[in-house]
Amino acid sequence: MPLFEIEPSWLNVLQDELQQPYMTSLAAFIAGERAQGNSIYPPAELVFNAFWKTPFQKVQVLIMGQDPYHGAGQAHGLSFSVPKGVPPPPSLQNIFKELSQDLQVPPATHGCLLQWAEQGVMMLNALLTVRKGEPMSHQGKGWEKFTDAVVRKLCEREDPVIFVLWGKAAQEKCRLEGENISYSRHYFLKAPHPSPMSAHQGFFNSKPFSKVNELLAKQGKPPINWALE
Repeated sequence: MPLFEIEPSWLNVLQDELQQPYMTSLAAFIAGERAQGNSIYPPAELVFNAFWKTPFQKVQVLIMGQDPYHGAGQAHGLSFSVPKGVPPPPSLQNIFKELSQDLQVPPATHGCLLQWAEQGVMMLNALLTVRKGEPMSHQGKGWEKFTDAVVRKLCEREDPVIFVLWGKAAQEKCRLEGENISYSRHYFLKAPHPSPMSAHQGFFNSKPFSKVNELLAKQGKPPINWALE
């Protein structure tokens, strides 16, 4: 039985990584956390939601986040997104403000970004799990190495990917890929993080959504419909 249930196309490209000893240790650590009665987010069946919703060959855009939301009911395996019925956190509210300014998209009535994921926008966190109420509590357990491998596999792909990197952590995560000359076919859109602490330092008016669609048009691909129903 595999350590983790992961979407078949991603399983195919990440097979070697999933068999590394650190992944066995990571799986044991998370199982131990749950066995001790800790609340771990997102729920086990949603840890790899970003992979299930955006298969490998369908990834057009990667929005890199850092850590799942650590409040009850918030995290569902997509960076920045929350399930319908859960109030959008401040960073997501700012993302919606920028979207409205950039493309005049009416404000969303919910914070669930599944419609983006299904169009090829992969929303990946650097860490895929967290303990309730303890941000970054699963740092240094192996997730960083695994998601580095995910970024590397995307960069090795011939079909270009648009990396949307908000904040220093996301930019550092993809820095080596951006500097590798063999990866120059990809696009790297950088701006400050949408957090209330940094959004006014250049996130607002960075126009990431229109820039993504311009880059897709340049490749002869259809635009992302960023409006949420």
